[in-house]
Amino acid sequence: MILSACFGQTQGAQVKQASLIAVTCCIVLAPARAAEGIVTYKSLAPDVAFDLAQSALQQCRKDGYQIAVVVSDRFGAPLVELRDRYTPVGALDIAKGKAWTSITFTRNTSDFAKAIKDGRIGAGLVGLPGVTPLAGGVVIEAGGSLLGAVGVAGAPGGDKDEACAKAGVDAVQDKLDF
Repeated sequence: MILSACFGQTQGAQVKQASLIAVTCCIVLAPARAAEGIVTYKSLAPDVAFDLAQSALQQCRKDGYQIAVVVSDRFGAPLVELRDRYTPVGALDIAKGKAWTSITFTRNTSDFAKAIKDGRIGAGLVGLPGVTPLAGGVVIEAGGSLLGAVGVAGAPGGDKDEACAKAGVDAVQDKLDF
């Protein structure tokens, strides 16, 4: 009543005005509410994943090692799998396990293995399906986003696998930075 007296509006006009304000708010706020149900994330392009895998393979060849390399997306699903001609087939499974472990625990597998050894991470995790706590799995990150992981297996030692994996990431880092 006080508002209608001040603005000279009738009660019916107030209801219409309030309805108009409510409808306007719904229209304006609808996109914001819809955005709450949508998640966006950065993803590793398959072409970049392939270049990364080839670079890791080439680095190991240069160092004299035949390896398998797997590049996985941010969810642990393989995007690229490469195996050099004399690398045992089982190396692909190990490389895939290293990439999966790295992405799942968001750290390089050498750091994961050290954390288990030091007791910072429970040793029971090693028994979980797919966990491969061997050096050679490296996370792929850019611009503060986790994009995926690369796993390398077949060199004589996880440190050499990891060096090749890091060389692969370094080779495409300029394509990842945004």
